[in-house]
Amino acid sequence: MDLKTVQRCLDILKASPSIDTVDITGGAPELNPHFRTLVKEARAMGKAVIDRCNLAVLFEDGQEDLARFLSEQGVNIVASLPCYTPDNTDRQRGKRVFDDSITAIKILNDQGFGRNTDSSATSHRLDLVFNPGGASLPPSQPVLETEYRRRLWDDHKIAFDSLFTLTNMPIKRFADTLFQTGQYTEYMQLLASSFNASTIAGLMCRFTVNVAWDGKIYDCDFNAALDLGSQMPRQQDRTDTALDIWKIDNVADLRGALIRTKKHCFGCTAGSGSSCGGALA
Repeated sequence: MDLKTVQRCLDILKASPSIDTVDITGGAPELNPHFRTLVKEARAMGKAVIDRCNLAVLFEDGQEDLARFLSEQGVNIVASLPCYTPDNTDRQRGKRVFDDSITAIKILNDQGFGRNTDSSATSHRLDLVFNPGGASLPPSQPVLETEYRRRLWDDHKIAFDSLFTLTNMPIKRFADTLFQTGQYTEYMQLLASSFNASTIAGLMCRFTVNVAWDGKIYDCDFNAALDLGSQMPRQQDRTDTALDIWKIDNVADLRGALIRTKKHCFGCTAGSGSSCGGALA
């Protein structure tokens, strides 16, 4: 995302008091040269800021002060940790990923992250993310969180605020893996047969606006990955031309926009549900 696009996002934020949280993602968003500008300006407006951090970025050249910067700005961090054991984590993510992740979490703990005693805290949160290792639904989020908390503290003396369980979405790389292993149809049947109507009220596509690096607008991160852009009702031909931030002045201009759905959406409604904040039901 270039500076012009970042500035346009900030202008829309300023004109949209209903937006209370800015959630920044994209692999390693901290490496974008305008990341800190976005964080500081959003925080100056009183918005909560979430950084979806891959932890390894803390060890990149030039990022030695990143943890301190995030702490000074009162950012919340969401980071993936596939398991509380090194074998399972490294099997999914690569050699030494677990050890590096533990070291990074200790750095963040030292900066005040993950030590909130109030569950409603709006800054310095450190929330971890779990995805199943294959074609299955996540286990119970509360049960797994308790086990994560016990093991990570007993084994490494590290703390975090919450654990989010996310369902693997049948798109892009994971979909390719499912096709290659002959599991795609079975997995889609699992998602559809596990549909839970009580998840609908909390689906992130109903409450979030996803802005891609080029300013295009999507209903969620998964639709962005599929280039399934947000559309207004008048666009009944359902083309894939997305709305973008240059066509609106504030988020109120998006009222009435259609939520684009396809079969991957069953990933968010299966079992306990799945969202950027974990289970829904």
